[in-house]
Parts: sequence; C-alpha cells; structure tokens
Amino acid sequence: MKIEIEFTKGKIPVTILSLQGDLDASNFESVIARARDLYTEGTRHLLLDLSELRFMSSSGLVAMHSIVLLMRGADPHDLLEGWNTIHAIDRDRASEPQSYVKILNPQPKVANTLKMTGLDQFFEIYQDRQKAIASF
Repeated sequence: MKIEIEFTKGKIPVTILSLQGDLDASNFESVIARARDLYTEGTRHLLLDLSELRFMSSSGLVAMHSIVLLMRGADPHDLLEGWNTIHAIDRDRASEPQSYVKILNPQPKVANTLKMTGLDQFFEIYQDRQKAIASF
C-alpha cells in the first residue's frame, strides 16, 4: 500500500489522502495511524482519493470508519473488539451521511464493496476532484 498526502489551500483547507494498492489486514492500522497524525496536525476535512485503490477488505472498512471517528475528534475503534467494531459501523451507517470524510473516484471493485455494506450512503462519493474539494 502506498499513501500520498496533499494539502489544498482555500477558504476551507482540505487534505487529500490517496491510497494506492490494496487496503486490507496487512496495512489498515497504518492508514488509521496516518489519519490520526493528520488530525493531530490540524486536518479537519479529508478527501480519500481511492482512484488507485484496487481492493478493500473488511479491515479497510474498519479503517475508513475509524478515520471518520478521528476527524470527528473521537477515538477510533478498539481493534481488538472484533464484531463489536463491525456493529458500530453498522449503527453509524444508519445515520445521515457524515461531512468530515468524503471519497473520490473509487474503483468499481471498491465502489461495489461500499455499496454492498451500505457505506456508500455514509460517505459522499465524487468522481470529480474539484467538486469534491468544493463540497467541504
């Protein structure tokens, strides 16, 4: 997995976190750790660029939800909680779409994973980078 970071300037600064490769059990904790670092450094609006993410496992879903919690100023899931973590995602998914983290251009396989889990309703998903940035 390769992670790239870009900071935009504007009325509302947006951090773009680009994920490339596969997001799975081997690396999801490093993605959460990088998001925690960004929050500590001042990021409050995060755009996840998934245009080069080929695959996302259930661990990747946990990472994405944990990132939302971090951007809200909350603690992420205790990763040792297993199914309780998945149930927490399900409860949160049932709420209105959140506005802290948005998704850019997920590849079809990743978009299908989001749709199958209902997380496509939890995240605003954009195909156009400028529209995604302007949406914050």
